Amino acid sequence: MRNIKVISGFTLIALIVTVAILAILASSAMPMVQMSVQRNKENQLRTNLRQIRLALDAYKLATDEGRIKKNIDESGYPPNLSILVLGVKDEKSADDTKIKFLRNIPLDPMTRVDTDYLANNNEPISNWGLRSYKSDANNPVSGDDVYDIYSKSEQVGINGVPYAQW
Repeated sequence: MRNIKVISGFTLIALIVTVAILAILASSAMPMVQMSVQRNKENQLRTNLRQIRLALDAYKLATDEGRIKKNIDESGYPPNLSILVLGVKDEKSADDTKIKFLRNIPLDPMTRVDTDYLANNNEPISNWGLRSYKSDANNPVSGDDVYDIYSKSEQVGINGVPYAQW
């Protein structure tokens, strides 16, 4: 019998087939990963909207109860979002106690934030669109107070509704 040498290893064709299969598997997984990332951002958007809206409602309730000073021509909603974090004097408190409604203003996960602004500003920041009490829900406009917030993103959610309408 002759001595037959066996060469171990991959052939070039086997290597190309393996890489092609891995590329197909990776490309089929990417849409699922992107959908998962978008779903997580949408959940964060939903949570942040709810948190700020509850704080706006709590501010209005405190104003209606007389705990926050209000002029006759004011709606009772806060003049800006920063006041929810910085606090406002409790009129029913004997000392100078402040009522605070948020620890910080959650950011809109669907819109970019200027990181230079974050680094150079000591006040709480917000990247939300603001709607005043006097503006129409279909055409929100900022004004003397903050009645509601909305995302400034022009993207559409998984459910088919634009983020600005959430």
